[in-house]
Amino acid sequence: MNSLPRLSFHLARMELRCAGVMLAIVLCLLIFNIFTRAAAQAQYWVDEAAITAMVWMTFLAASACLQARSNIAMTLVQDLVPDFLQRLMSVVVDLLMLIFVSFFLVMVWKWFDLLGLYENQWDIMAFSADTFNFIYEEPTQTLGIRKFWVWLILPIFSFTSVLHCLACLQTSVQVLLLNRKPATQYEAS
Repeated sequence: MNSLPRLSFHLARMELRCAGVMLAIVLCLLIFNIFTRAAAQAQYWVDEAAITAMVWMTFLAASACLQARSNIAMTLVQDLVPDFLQRLMSVVVDLLMLIFVSFFLVMVWKWFDLLGLYENQWDIMAFSADTFNFIYEEPTQTLGIRKFWVWLILPIFSFTSVLHCLACLQTSVQVLLLNRKPATQYEAS
């Protein structure tokens, strides 16, 4: 097996484990919230923390789904065409997904603007004044941390999704050119 699909497979397993941890955090926070509200000692930061953990869980799992090709898909046409066209359509779908997540990665890169931050000697206030980008200054409502820590899942998701889509495209092209069925998930490990 090629190294890129193998790396993608192991990265997806790690993402699913991290998503599971985030799910456990959400569950613990919600249970904690139930007890504190019942005791009339509500902690309002818990809601925001649970939502943040759920968002991180969602993006981690979504990236892993790209690797497993388990995203929602309409396969009516693909199921009706001959085998060669099915393999060709898989390549086209993987290429379109790669273009989409690459575009998303570029947007996130521009939004986080690390080069602009570097040009301002990592001075957040100077960066914000220079670019009118307040990503590094804006605090969360109740947690009191900078929102970019919450939004950090977006570059992580973008990068891992590009990697997964590249691996899927590589596999699809090999399947198309070698005229063979793709390896199952268990054969990939």
